[in-house]
Amino acid sequence: MYKGLKRAAGALLIALGLYSLLGFLILPGIALHVINQQLAKYAKVPASLERLELNPFSLELTLWGLRIGEGEKPQAGFERLYANLQADSLWTGALHLAAVELEKSHTEVLFAKDGTLNLTQLFELPPSEPKPADEPPGDPFPLRIDHIALIEGGLHFQDLRPSEPVEFLYDSLNLELKNLSTLPEDQSDMSLVAKGPYGGQIDWTGQVSLTPITSSGHLKLTDGDMRAFWPYVRDAVPLALEKGKVSLATDYRLNLAKGTELLLDNVAVTVAPFAIKTPDGRPLANLERLEVSETRFDLAKQQVVVGKIRSQNLETWAAREKDGQLDWQKLFASHQPPQSPAPAPKAKPAETPAAETAKTPAATDKPAPAPKKPAEDAKPWQVLLVDTQLRGYRIHLADRQPAEPLALEVGPLNLDLRNFDSLNRSPFTLKLDTGLGKQGKLSAEGEVNLEPVGARLKVASSNIDLRVAQSYISPFIRLELRSGLLGSNLDVDLKSTEPLAFSVRGRAEVDQLHTLDTLRERDFVKWQKLTLDGLDYQHEEHLEIARVSLAQPYARVVINENQTTNVNELLIPQPEAQGQAEAKPAGKPLGIRIGEISIDDGSANFADFSLRPNFATAIEQLNGRIGTLDNRNPKPAKVEIRGRVDRYAPVSILGSVNPFDPLDSLDLTTSFKNVELTTLTPYSGKFAGYRIRRGRVSLDLHYQIEKKQLKAENKVVVEQLQLGEKVDSPNAVDLPVKLAVALLKDADGKIQIELPVAGNLDDPQFSVMPIVWQTLRNLVLRAAQAPFKFIGGLVTGGSDVDLSNVPFAPGDKTLDSEAQGRLDTLAAALKERPLLRLEVEGLSAQSSDGALLAEQRLQREYQTTYYKILQRRGDTVPAEASQLEVPESEQGPLLEGIYRTRLKQQPPAEWQELSRDERTAKMREAVLQSWGESQLLLRQLAQARAASIKDYLVDKGGLPDERIYLLDVSIGQAEADGKVATPLHLDSE
Repeated sequence: MYKGLKRAAGALLIALGLYSLLGFLILPGIALHVINQQLAKYAKVPASLERLELNPFSLELTLWGLRIGEGEKPQAGFERLYANLQADSLWTGALHLAAVELEKSHTEVLFAKDGTLNLTQLFELPPSEPKPADEPPGDPFPLRIDHIALIEGGLHFQDLRPSEPVEFLYDSLNLELKNLSTLPEDQSDMSLVAKGPYGGQIDWTGQVSLTPITSSGHLKLTDGDMRAFWPYVRDAVPLALEKGKVSLATDYRLNLAKGTELLLDNVAVTVAPFAIKTPDGRPLANLERLEVSETRFDLAKQQVVVGKIRSQNLETWAAREKDGQLDWQKLFASHQPPQSPAPAPKAKPAETPAAETAKTPAATDKPAPAPKKPAEDAKPWQVLLVDTQLRGYRIHLADRQPAEPLALEVGPLNLDLRNFDSLNRSPFTLKLDTGLGKQGKLSAEGEVNLEPVGARLKVASSNIDLRVAQSYISPFIRLELRSGLLGSNLDVDLKSTEPLAFSVRGRAEVDQLHTLDTLRERDFVKWQKLTLDGLDYQHEEHLEIARVSLAQPYARVVINENQTTNVNELLIPQPEAQGQAEAKPAGKPLGIRIGEISIDDGSANFADFSLRPNFATAIEQLNGRIGTLDNRNPKPAKVEIRGRVDRYAPVSILGSVNPFDPLDSLDLTTSFKNVELTTLTPYSGKFAGYRIRRGRVSLDLHYQIEKKQLKAENKVVVEQLQLGEKVDSPNAVDLPVKLAVALLKDADGKIQIELPVAGNLDDPQFSVMPIVWQTLRNLVLRAAQAPFKFIGGLVTGGSDVDLSNVPFAPGDKTLDSEAQGRLDTLAAALKERPLLRLEVEGLSAQSSDGALLAEQRLQREYQTTYYKILQRRGDTVPAEASQLEVPESEQGPLLEGIYRTRLKQQPPAEWQELSRDERTAKMREAVLQSWGESQLLLRQLAQARAASIKDYLVDKGGLPDERIYLLDVSIGQAEADGKVATPLHLDSE
């Protein structure tokens, strides 16, 4: 028995020796030879394995130095691959590996320009036999691996297909898998860390199951450089990346058991910074930071829920080009993505007729595939934005379509969106506030619906510069918007867009509106403040305004030499539109209702340049109100307006009128008191043939219309009328005007006329003015035939001091101490003579005043022109141009324009040879000479001197303005000392 045991032990030792020899030496050598032989057979590039080790007792297998490819950097390979097989694989029915380690692997993933992948070109494998179509998928090979490790692996990716190559490198890949199994329901723990020299670290932890394929865990990308993949984006859209960093973190859950189920939870994305530009280098967007957090992506539900979006300081640019298209729109429209050459199709083996027959539906048992549902039947994705905040955005807008391009700065813009739902299952809230231009503010807050489109918003604005509209109104009217600020507080309710239905309620105002007639460089319409209270607009239904308030409104009305008005000449004729669509049938007229119109401290200027001399007058201190105006309930509106003509003469308009149908109902009483008749000299010269030397007129006009029946009363009272010299006029009446005036004066020096008018306004033969004129003519004829009324006046002096004139310094309208002393004495004398009336005859002298007037006018022209330049530049300017100090350096260039504008000629050609100072002196001398001979300036100075005397006597001397009359001015001679003596005249009532 001992020998048997000994033989058995010897046999066992021999078997162990043979097993060890086979496992440690023979099998590794054979396996290494076979592997290298197969690599040489199938690899298209040099490929080799350096060494193979096997421990037959521990069943550990190690492969060393696999290299596939040429050069220092092979296309694939590793330094060491280690596997540890477990013996229980024999009875558990599954291949069991205790550990698999892959150390310092390297893979090159390279796409060529034609789209071929290098990895598919490494081997030429024999074709595999096709599976029968009806063969069910088999179970996966049973495998359990306790631990898998990828140690310091490397991956190099390059894609030459885009217009610019895409390339990135991860030279430190570390992967660890625990308990990987193909058995059902087994889970493997996984962790991956990928680092590269260019940033963009990837951290991945979680669990993986292979049967079925499921995975869950956490994925994180840190500081990824967007330039690595941007060429893919640039080939799709023409956007050049200047800078861009992205970080990403998310929990995920993937299940491929039934379709594809992917859930990303707690997604957080950070982009900072980010900047893009056009291919030619123009900036498009520059973002400081974008953070997206608390986000959930559910592929199965087709839902994206974005919890928070926080973004700061985006700067972007947008412009409308000459052709009306946006520059962004044209940028994308003109972009043609580059086309990669398609790889050559592989030749298909020839198919036998039997094979072709087998492909037809009749030759198979499988039914034809069901047609796909159209895209519109697919379930729509839902995007929910729970809480979005954008801060500090700035948008640079430009409109290059108008003749004068417009630029507008929007920002800093802040936007809040809450509970936005792309499927519109509930309205979302919006809050916006932004700056507009230099000082404008705009805000909106409320709820918005997408389907159907609707919104309820509170919109507020302040200090919005209306000058931005200048480019859009210039093609239609020759008007310059010098200033204007819009403010509002509105409730906007948008009900639908097709058809458009919305309402606006609230309050709006326009402050400091100032428009300029660009033809004649003078004010046109302006006001201090326009306020609309109780605004209620229903689109295509009604417009209601509870109250319209105008503070300090002003308007200029001018009749030109050719009988046209300044409004007519400002309008620019528009070409007739070609191919216009047929006009829509007129619908229900818009209901307009204005509860009240109030006017506070209004004024107006009226001028008639068709007369010689020109006529001009001013209406000031207009105050009053107009009652309710309603075109759907046309009742007469109360009118109560009061003001003054040329500062002193009161005017009032009282009564009621229906502006929508004035011939149905009107009852107005207009009253003018103590209007200086000297201002009407141009009209008296044209129609009466005489200038008016002095006089005042009071008018009381009462017009009543009831159902187109007119009843009018015209009462005229003329006081102290005195005609001046005769004027040749083809329009003058053929009547003894001077005699008639003298005879019509009563004992008090008044002319009282009553002219009643009545008639049917529907009668085409009935006209008011011819009847008034004929009645007045008959009255004058009757007065001329009754010469028993006569009136005269007595003129006396007031004191021992010579008070017959008031001296003024050359070119000046102010009263010096000597003049004030004379007027103080005169005022005291007039108080002692209450029946005396003073006549002031304004006087100027060209010899004394001309040069100084020209110099003053030039300085004012400097100030006015420089003031306009500062306004157009948007600089801060004082309230009046006269408060400006024009730098001497600016006066020379300004003088060039003043010379051409005022003299209406170009400087002589020979002045081009002069130095700048000599040329400036020549132009200055010519301008001063022109203005020094101006009769208009001399007349205005004379009028101002007369007004200064009257103002002083009224304001300082305490005299009633009714006792002081302004005569027509004259141009005379100066005194020996250069002063100009304005003559004074005394008269009685």
